Amino acid sequence: MPLSGMTGFARVEGAHGAWSWAVEARSVNGRNLETRFRGPPGFEGLERAARDGAQARFQRGQLTVNVQAKRAEVSGETRVNVQVLERYLTAGGPYVATGMIAKPSLDGLLALKGVIEAREDEDDAETRAAVEAAMAASIAQALDGLKTARLEEGAALDPILSGLVARIEQLTAQAETEAAGQPAVIKERFARRMTELVGEAASEDRIVQEAAAQAVKADVREELDRLASHVVAARGLLSGEGASGRRLDFLSQEFMRESNTLCSKSALTSLTAIGLELKAVIEQFREQVQNVE
Repeated sequence: MPLSGMTGFARVEGAHGAWSWAVEARSVNGRNLETRFRGPPGFEGLERAARDGAQARFQRGQLTVNVQAKRAEVSGETRVNVQVLERYLTAGGPYVATGMIAKPSLDGLLALKGVIEAREDEDDAETRAAVEAAMAASIAQALDGLKTARLEEGAALDPILSGLVARIEQLTAQAETEAAGQPAVIKERFARRMTELVGEAASEDRIVQEAAAQAVKADVREELDRLASHVVAARGLLSGEGASGRRLDFLSQEFMRESNTLCSKSALTSLTAIGLELKAVIEQFREQVQNVE
């Protein structure tokens, strides 16, 4: 599967009978898969459809699925609520009798709240099930659209991450070249230091032994080998199958660990500069990896 991001949005509209709806699915970065659902009352099965659909398509990210639905108004039975009308007449009777108010007109009475009742047609069980199934299909389409959007983000991230890995490889090669000169520099520094402390009494053998011991402590061969192996692993994850975000995140930590050790062992200003630039590139890599599923 190509590299996938974790940010995306999709919207699908649908209709069935008197019902119409819109489904919106969106996602942002997340360490795990978390799905939140909000839908119309009376369609309890939709939440399960959204959660199952998300689990089938994604492994990481915070997802939100929102279904807004409405039922078209249809002409149903209309009737006059005589009891409500009589209460209005009874309450207003004394005021009409004393002339405080005019005798109410028919249209005025019918406009009073509760006098006219309109009963809407209700869906039967079969119709409601068909509407819910159609809404569930729209949820699936929205999740497919969200997956496409996340893959598009992954396609945009791929060259960026690949470029950062290539830069890490280049800096590792430069560090290897610079590190080859560390033993000679360490020996020269130690010899100068010994001459300053004991004068001509320092023997060449002593200088060689002590310089060799310091060179062993400053040896960065292991760190360079690990950085090179991490580069190979990163490229394998970027071109491999399945979600690789977690493993790339772990790999970025390993990159940083080796670069920190490289800087701490450096005896050369030039090697330290390469190590610092390496750390900056690795930090960029780590930030971009946070967007990978």
